Amino acid sequence: MLLNPYHKKEDIMLKECLENVRKKAPLVHNITNYVTVNDVANILLACGASPIMADDRNDVEDITTICSGLNINIGTLNQNTVPSMLLAGKKANELGHQVLLDPVGAGAGTFRTETALNLMKEVRFDVIRGNISEIKTLARGFGRTKGVDADAADAVTEETLSSAITFVKEMAAGLGCIIAVTGAIDLVSDGSRTFVIRNGRPEMGQITGTGCQLSGLMTAYLAANPDNLLEAAAAAVCAMGLAGEIGWSHLESFEGNATYRNRIIDAVCQMDGDTLEKGARYEIR
Repeated sequence: MLLNPYHKKEDIMLKECLENVRKKAPLVHNITNYVTVNDVANILLACGASPIMADDRNDVEDITTICSGLNINIGTLNQNTVPSMLLAGKKANELGHQVLLDPVGAGAGTFRTETALNLMKEVRFDVIRGNISEIKTLARGFGRTKGVDADAADAVTEETLSSAITFVKEMAAGLGCIIAVTGAIDLVSDGSRTFVIRNGRPEMGQITGTGCQLSGLMTAYLAANPDNLLEAAAAAVCAMGLAGEIGWSHLESFEGNATYRNRIIDAVCQMDGDTLEKGARYEIR
């Protein structure tokens, strides 16, 4: 594994972000999709946080009040949960809690695209995290997302990296929040600085819910590090990608994607600050 010879100050900050999650054990409210809800809960427990799942409109404000972070994921959106997302988001804003939006599948259908855009108008998000097609959809109001996956035409590659960084920086600056684009190359920007992260394995795309897990994980990192949100978001992305690398290295030849999912969660559970500091591969632009 390549070690990161640069940005030692940031390396230390990423380590502290992980360690703060273990120390503070933040309670994270998740309004997430029912395909991956169990995995989101488990990865939050693995990183040292505590999950709570609540999406009824009569419940969400009370639950958000006792938490320190809110993760809103529109993956299995329905008309009953949209009001809950708005209520929880506004209550979290009122309380000064960290709030993350995962616009799963934005661009694939009108309902979810319009819901994501409306949430952005009504709720102040600290981080918006998605694949490049979802993020571009939010920037222009329409998209060409391939289901819940990024369209190949939008992919961030070495050839398109400079333009992608410019796009992410401009969007982050315009919205006044952190934009996290995840894919083969991950970008995390606050409009001024952009972490370009190269951790992870392509096989992670064969597991349903690694993005949803990352959103839960990132919300915990944000909640535990409210004064260093950019570094916290980047640390979560590095940790998830590194867990994918570690988990893959532990697979036996007869094991497949179901075991790989568990190996990733195990790697997050066993990861400490030193492991993250040594294994994080990124640059800042």
